[in-house]
Amino acid sequence: MSAIQEIIEDSGGPVIRWGLLLLCLAVVGYALTNANWHTIRGLDFSAVWIYRGALFNGLLVTLGLTLIAAAFGILAGTVLAVLSQSPVGPVRWLVAGYVEVVRDTPLMVQLLWIHFALPIITGYNTTPVESGMLAIALHAGAYFTEVVRAGIQSVPHGQWDAAYALGLPMWTRWTRVILPPALRIVLPPLASLTISFFKGTAILSVLQIGELMSVAGRISNATFRPVEIFSFVALVYLIIGYAFSRLAGRLERYMARSEGRAS
Repeated sequence: MSAIQEIIEDSGGPVIRWGLLLLCLAVVGYALTNANWHTIRGLDFSAVWIYRGALFNGLLVTLGLTLIAAAFGILAGTVLAVLSQSPVGPVRWLVAGYVEVVRDTPLMVQLLWIHFALPIITGYNTTPVESGMLAIALHAGAYFTEVVRAGIQSVPHGQWDAAYALGLPMWTRWTRVILPPALRIVLPPLASLTISFFKGTAILSVLQIGELMSVAGRISNATFRPVEIFSFVALVYLIIGYAFSRLAGRLERYMARSEGRAS
């Protein structure tokens, strides 16, 4: 369910719904009345078609970065979430420290630190693409860790007690008893988090790594058509983000029906 639908459902009553509709119409009417139509008629979107190949390649890089973030986030997040339940204190502290540092600092700061400061410390110079991939992967890992950890803690204690009572080995206990229901619970929020990282890849344009936003910036500088180029890019983000959100909604409803049948 979209944010607008949630507002309408929660508001209740036809009066408030009609009020929201009238408010939206008033905003649209005000925008149309005060728009600079002379400038709008002068917009030329031919640059979008001319540079369609570069924009498409930038979109592929953006989707690739999103896939890397999601894959690393699920893998690292699951491992770290399991480690966060360790009885060994230092292990839990290390996981908690990583999660807090990453979640409490902006992705932009992490990106610049990885690209400029990390080579000084390690002696290994990373390319802009490597820095971008590492930054968004580490960022995703921290957020996915918290989501998976919440899923693990939501598993009924009876399943934990049954696994311990049966004397199951630790690997079997986690892979057969704890993680399957935990991951089913957190799949919808993980999908929503992936959408956030799809939009977050735009921050990586500061290093000009060739994703959609940095390609759009270069085309805008070359054609002097920033309104047209970035309007098109915004539309692309909107369409793909909306498609992802609809898929996440379908996944959430499917998981809810599955849980209902299981119960």
